[in-house]
Amino acid sequence: MATAELQSSLAAFVTFARALKGDEKSEAQSFLDHFFRALGHGGVIEAGATFEFRIAKKPGSAQLELIKGEGAAKAKGGKKYGDLVWPKRVLIEMKSRGENLERHYDQLVDYWNHIVPHKPAYAILCNFDEFWIYDLNIQLFDPVERVLLRDLASSGNSFGFMLPVPQPTRFGNNRVEVTRKAADAFAEVFRKIIARKEDRTRTQRFILQLLVSVVSEDIGLLPDNFVTNLLEQCVERPADSFDLLGGLFRQMATEEEARGGRYAGIKYFNGGLFKVVDPIELKLTEADQLFKAADRHDWAQVKPEIFGTLFQHSMEDGADGKRDERHAFGAHFTSEADIMKVVGPTISRPWRERIAASGKSLPKLRDTLRDLRLFRVLDPACGSGNFLFVAYREIKRLERTLLLALRDAGERPERLATGILLTNFFGLDVVPFAVELAKVTLMLAKELELREADKFAAADGLHLPERPLPLDNLDQQILCADSLFTDWPKADAIIGNPPYLDARKLTMEHGAAYSGKIRKAFPAVPGRADFCVYWFRKAHDQLAPGGRAGLVGTNSVRQNYSREGGMDYILENGGTVVDAVSTQVWSGDAQVHVSIVNWVKGSLSVAEEAAPKRLTFQRGDSVDSPWETFEVSKINAALSIGVDVTDAKHIQANRKPKVCLEGQQPGHKGFCIDAVTRAAILAGDPKSAEVMFPFLNGDDLISARYLTEPSWVIDFAERDTFSARAYPGALAHIRASVLSDWTANAEKERVQTGKESGEHQNRLDSWWQLKRRRGELIAGIDKLPRYIVCSAVTKRPIFEFVSSTVRPSNALKAFLFADDYSFGIIQSGMHWEWFKARCSTLEERFRYTPDTVFDTFPWPQTPTQGQIAEVAAAAVALRALR
Repeated sequence: MATAELQSSLAAFVTFARALKGDEKSEAQSFLDHFFRALGHGGVIEAGATFEFRIAKKPGSAQLELIKGEGAAKAKGGKKYGDLVWPKRVLIEMKSRGENLERHYDQLVDYWNHIVPHKPAYAILCNFDEFWIYDLNIQLFDPVERVLLRDLASSGNSFGFMLPVPQPTRFGNNRVEVTRKAADAFAEVFRKIIARKEDRTRTQRFILQLLVSVVSEDIGLLPDNFVTNLLEQCVERPADSFDLLGGLFRQMATEEEARGGRYAGIKYFNGGLFKVVDPIELKLTEADQLFKAADRHDWAQVKPEIFGTLFQHSMEDGADGKRDERHAFGAHFTSEADIMKVVGPTISRPWRERIAASGKSLPKLRDTLRDLRLFRVLDPACGSGNFLFVAYREIKRLERTLLLALRDAGERPERLATGILLTNFFGLDVVPFAVELAKVTLMLAKELELREADKFAAADGLHLPERPLPLDNLDQQILCADSLFTDWPKADAIIGNPPYLDARKLTMEHGAAYSGKIRKAFPAVPGRADFCVYWFRKAHDQLAPGGRAGLVGTNSVRQNYSREGGMDYILENGGTVVDAVSTQVWSGDAQVHVSIVNWVKGSLSVAEEAAPKRLTFQRGDSVDSPWETFEVSKINAALSIGVDVTDAKHIQANRKPKVCLEGQQPGHKGFCIDAVTRAAILAGDPKSAEVMFPFLNGDDLISARYLTEPSWVIDFAERDTFSARAYPGALAHIRASVLSDWTANAEKERVQTGKESGEHQNRLDSWWQLKRRRGELIAGIDKLPRYIVCSAVTKRPIFEFVSSTVRPSNALKAFLFADDYSFGIIQSGMHWEWFKARCSTLEERFRYTPDTVFDTFPWPQTPTQGQIAEVAAAAVALRALR
């Protein structure tokens, strides 16, 4: 539809809509059908949208029906209905004319969260006179656009996503985009200052002080354009920047206002961020960029909760001379929608349920308000403070809801005052600059929330005065410390996204001393548990009875060693998971799959105990992959539906002797040779054939490449150097391709550790041998004519017999069985279900861990003759198909 035609069509719709009374129940569907027609559709139904779309009730509201074979429960009956759902496009919720849409925001988000498998890209609140458009995937709380009915004809571009052929849509209130551009501008100046050898800490402090200043002039805490004009003067005379900006910052740190001069009227900001003033003299290009950033961007629209993360990563870009543009696509910050998967179940939902239970009772509402104002929140790995920011905004919104309920219950107007303090929000982080960013994030959060609160309070007839300045000094709330080895502030709710790191990389990243310190502090956590598990465990220990926690972890927290160290411990020590995402692609980095766990320590209320618990899965590796939600009576430590296998114990008959082992790990590609290299070695030394073996990895197995491009491994077994010399061709190849690299690694280790021994240095004592030969495996294979292998990482396990002359790489798991019966058991549906429940995952691929999957599998050790015949026949049939 052409622009002129669309404007004409929307203008006709405006005339129609104005003639309506604006009654939600009787006129909403007619309103929406005409709106769709105005956008070029045949109508709502013709476009593929649905009126009164059925949405499952949230936990606590549904009757339960057991899902056969899954041991889970799904909502039955008791549905709620979205006014209009257009799959993948938009959810629209209608309200009557004149209603304050902000009061219905929670309902909209609740509906949106419960739409599966595909959430709509956008959501709209409409009261016949206003359209509030939300892109909840990137921006909660604030609509990306507000369109008045009277302006609709000229605002058709705001609804480009709803046209028959969707068009790119630019929204006027897309604060994420504003924040990204602002963060990039400041980060570029930061990099330039650092490049000329200014002190990093000093530069970081200067940039943060300037950030607060430019935001403050746009939200009314400083005179209009005051900072922008100072920066413009710095462009004309860059050397003056030291005095002009330094003078401003010093006055912002002074409790007494200047009596005259340039800085007269500048109020006291605080003695935290501005406690140290050490300005930097700008160069011309730097001053010019800062001036343009201050002048061109609406800093009142900057989102503090993501500015810090974007700025922090953006300022690191280019350190090696290259620009990393991932931040431009949002890879470096966590979306508010994902943060709300923690804040919602752990903070918002329990408080909203308590507010609802208080009814119109003044005493109960007063008690609820008092307790809310005493509620303490901690993020023990706070980064730049985005989780704390969202928690603060949610609690401020809860307070407004309570104040409205108190007003409606007859509370005296003078008692309807705000009282949520930033001093009830705490954070810990080991990175000093992240701590300073978190303080700024929360300080600005309060000031920006004041503006929103005033706007919506006025619409509801409330007056909520709150002193804007000075900014809160959060030096005692946000602390720089290693939270694994420091006392945590007492808190009623612990939230956050603690750092994750594969246990095998812990020593590599942090050193042997630090990993040893962790082992000593947490002796009960398995050594192979992920780094984030320690936060899960400590969070549970720190909570008082009745306390709540919501943490993000890699999805390994529900698997094997990590589950044993964290979730098993939580559930065995009074924890109850009330809401969880078993697995999803994380918004912060599309290569990472995470689990989100919200739990309560101690007894639940009677209502919460009876209520179903919500368990969600994202099925796939893309941020757009479909979702599936279950309501269950209990969430187990594996965050799984179906049979709970978390209590499975090791079966000694499966372990002595071990029948499932990991393949060989050469440690260097020089041990692996192709057919051409093998032939060249054998041409000069035929005897070397005795230490060369066919070699198979996971890719070769699945692709069958080993049939056309075979490879071999040189394995001297346990031979000493004297015995290895009997194979001069093979030994010369290893000396030429392996020894120099391992010598360099040993020297690097010696320099880094200052020690004369270590993993790399010790390896030089047997440089001709494989790093991990797996002698137990080879001894087992040598006794068999064939054995079974499976790729260690796979979407679906493919098992195959291979000759015992073939050596498996560590990318394969080897099963020491040669018979058809065992092959059939491993291929069976029962083993597949066990495999899914017990193995770990990498994205949506499974990672086989034999000591926690196969070693606990209830293997039929003494089958009947009928079972043998049945399984053997199935195995033969499977091989025939393949």
